[in-house]
Amino acid sequence: MITAVCTLFEGNYHYGVGALVNSLYTNGFRGVVWAGYRGSLPPWAKSLKAGQGYQEFSVTEDCVIRFLKLTTPKSLTNYKPDFMLQLWESYCPNVEALFYFDPDIVNKASWDFYEDWVSRGVALCEDNISNIPANHPWRLAWKEFAEINNYSCTREISRYYNAGFIGLKNSHKSLLSVWQELLEKFEVVTGISLNNFYLKPVNEKYAHRNHWYLQSDQDFLNATLMLTSDSLSTIGSEGMDLGIGMQGGSTMSHAAGGGSKPWQKQLIRQALGGTPPRLADKLYWQHTQIPIQLYSRSQLFRKKLDLRCSAAIGRFIRRAY
Repeated sequence: MITAVCTLFEGNYHYGVGALVNSLYTNGFRGVVWAGYRGSLPPWAKSLKAGQGYQEFSVTEDCVIRFLKLTTPKSLTNYKPDFMLQLWESYCPNVEALFYFDPDIVNKASWDFYEDWVSRGVALCEDNISNIPANHPWRLAWKEFAEINNYSCTREISRYYNAGFIGLKNSHKSLLSVWQELLEKFEVVTGISLNNFYLKPVNEKYAHRNHWYLQSDQDFLNATLMLTSDSLSTIGSEGMDLGIGMQGGSTMSHAAGGGSKPWQKQLIRQALGGTPPRLADKLYWQHTQIPIQLYSRSQLFRKKLDLRCSAAIGRFIRRAY
């Protein structure tokens, strides 16, 4: 199977891209990672070669990152379906399966697992809030919004999936079109710009009915799954190491949610405040040097020392939830 990976980033999220690619490579991925970006290219991306609309960085002889500079004003979180469709239409039409990863994910599974997974249906992971029943008021509001805009609900779903990862075959890419169309229809109907990370109404004019229940690209992905009939292959929130008390799964670790990302954290300060390092923080620092070196040896030494100290502090100081 011909596969490719893609991600989106801006600012210092390039540190996450580097660790993501390192973790994929370590677990057997060989091929092309398409990275859409705004702003500047990563400082670690040396000796770039110009391609047709992209800049190519050789990670190893058999793995490359192709950087695509983006001009969209949309928040990148709302640009995921657009980007994947653009790749298939203009850059890699021969790819049989395409996987999107958020840049704050570290992979733990073998690449053979992903290829096997996507062969069974659209690959998805549940969010930490995973159970939203078919008759939940949010889901009924999504259905109402869709039907008002001439979409039909084709199936009932009770699980809620994280939009930080999706894998699908070329034959299922129409799902991406519906996801994109729903987002753009929402912008037209409500006047709430897709340039915003969150799509929460800020004006009383829109603070009614179903608009309150569609506040993120993730909500729209889950609404899309109700309107499409592609086969799904899904795993629980352990697939991203999500949820309080989670011991960790074997697929991915996602530094999801608010707050600092692993490369931004003041680990000791946060541990003293009752927030010890997460599993995603620990795994991030295991994938920062090979094959892409993101930090100097001295920087890595200091961070690993901080990590050990903050983990020790975390055994004695815990924030009450």
